[in-house]
Amino acid sequence: MVDKGLDRTDQKILAALQKDGRLSNVALAKAVNLSATPCLERVRRLERDGYIESYHAKLSAQKMKADFLTFMTVSLDKTNETVFEEFKAAIADIDEIVECHMVGGGFDYLLKVRTESMAAFRKLMGEKLSGISSIATTSSYFVMEEIKNTRFYKIPSR
Repeated sequence: MVDKGLDRTDQKILAALQKDGRLSNVALAKAVNLSATPCLERVRRLERDGYIESYHAKLSAQKMKADFLTFMTVSLDKTNETVFEEFKAAIADIDEIVECHMVGGGFDYLLKVRTESMAAFRKLMGEKLSGISSIATTSSYFVMEEIKNTRFYKIPSR
């Protein structure tokens, strides 16, 4: 099926769901000026076409005891597909690493790490990350104040 892009109603649906993914279909339909059935059909199409990947709750980092935020850069000792795959497998089950991005530039990966405290971060470094043999160097940047943290995207127009 060919993706036809987004019309204004699709844009309104995405914007509304991005703000509140718990909206009922009836409330969503009212918000975007549609009846319930066509609204539901559009939402299902947006899901099928990959515009909507999932629905989830945003939890409080403080309440989850994960409000010590650190960004880490990681450089590997070698850069080939085998080493990349081994690194990805090694960090996949480390819950404290909430984001991992392969980047171009002065290092190989940028990690977003959430722990309860500096002590918990040091434990992560000593018990989990130090065991990954392909890591050559790391640098850590401790967040003093989180200014903006959003998952909202600008909705593209036609």
